[in-house]
Amino acid sequence: MRTKILLKEADLPTHWYNVAADMPNPPAPPLGPDGNPVGPDALSAIFPEALIEQEMSAERWIKIPDPVREAIDMWRPSPLFRAHRLEAALGTPARIYYKNEAVSPAGSHKPNTALAQAWYNQQEGVHRLATETGAGQWGSSLALAGQLFGIDVRVYMVKISYQQKPYRRSMMETWGAEVFASPTDMTEAGRGVLAEHPDSPGSLGIAISEAVEEAASRDDTNYALGSVLNHVLLHQTVIGLEVKKQLALVDDYPDEVHAPCGGGSNFGGVAFPFFADKAAGKDIRLVAVEPASCPTLTKGAYAYDFGDSVGLTPLMKMHTLGHEFVPPGIHAGGLRYHGDSPLVSQLHHEGLIDAVAIPQLETFEAGVLFSRTEGIIPAPESCHAIASAICSARQCVETGESKAILFNLSGHGHFDMAAYDRYFKGELHDYAFPEEELKASLGHLPRVG
Repeated sequence: MRTKILLKEADLPTHWYNVAADMPNPPAPPLGPDGNPVGPDALSAIFPEALIEQEMSAERWIKIPDPVREAIDMWRPSPLFRAHRLEAALGTPARIYYKNEAVSPAGSHKPNTALAQAWYNQQEGVHRLATETGAGQWGSSLALAGQLFGIDVRVYMVKISYQQKPYRRSMMETWGAEVFASPTDMTEAGRGVLAEHPDSPGSLGIAISEAVEEAASRDDTNYALGSVLNHVLLHQTVIGLEVKKQLALVDDYPDEVHAPCGGGSNFGGVAFPFFADKAAGKDIRLVAVEPASCPTLTKGAYAYDFGDSVGLTPLMKMHTLGHEFVPPGIHAGGLRYHGDSPLVSQLHHEGLIDAVAIPQLETFEAGVLFSRTEGIIPAPESCHAIASAICSARQCVETGESKAILFNLSGHGHFDMAAYDRYFKGELHDYAFPEEELKASLGHLPRVG
């Protein structure tokens, strides 16, 4: 039985896939404070021109620049595995595959876009970037990219993750980045949050506000985002494009694709290339998996909202819990975002992709089973996709179906062992969804039109 399905370096995709080309309706445009669509000029203060063009593009294929392709082949193509041992433990007739994005130097899928963004900024003469990070995977990836392309990096790390994951901070600093626990007293956005909530655990929305404020106020600094925006999801499609080639080598094709979803880059990266087939009539289920304590797609409103907590970004139409929403301090820090990618949100709103929300304890249970069968200890974010895939595989036990189930193992959990320790000690809990907080937060959505 074949376990590892490998590609050669020459098989690395030459182009990124843009899902906007195959969406039945054009993506909803970003809006300014006046409610009118914003053009490229509104983004030029914090992004290089090439990334703005990608953000607005509807072209199906966008060429990967040779220097970017040469940089990501440091670890790509990443391996695809058939999870034979997990299948046996579940007693399922399903065929389970996982794409292992943990093999990158930063241990996750995030460098796929970090290296691209760093290169485009370098080409326009930018040598300083500000960003945010939740679990630390994105901050680590941009720090690495900064080293490779000669760019200084400052990271605003969500405070609860800064405290839970000190070695992620160490990793960023090893690659030369400055790292600060957000909210800080270094920005107007941070000072405003601290004045109202001195003990704030932080959120990705707050950290984004701080990073955007710094980039917008300094001529020498641009902003880089690790998820949500169209160009970020575009860069991640190397994942799904590789998987399609790998499954063809074993004459298989997924019935279902599962991926964790916070901002959307993980899900978009593996699922969007398969959406092209779905748009052409292929019967395939694409499942975005989120935490039950931060259920943006499953319980959030589909509305225009700010991408940050303070309201510095353009308004984006997305599933949102409200830009003022601060989720509980669960250990899947990369999934604690109040909104979701406008592309992912629109596809879900139109019924073209599915979304499920899973409680924290179930995700760790799935992660432990996966590590004890397949040997890899997954990041808490990845455990969400594993839990969803396991649920489908168990359904196949009942129905007798031999489905092909694919999930994205987006990162390893080597810096998350404190969370596993708490799970084994019985100190982790499922968080009840704060309905009253959601109601209050959604009450402050910006009025458009």
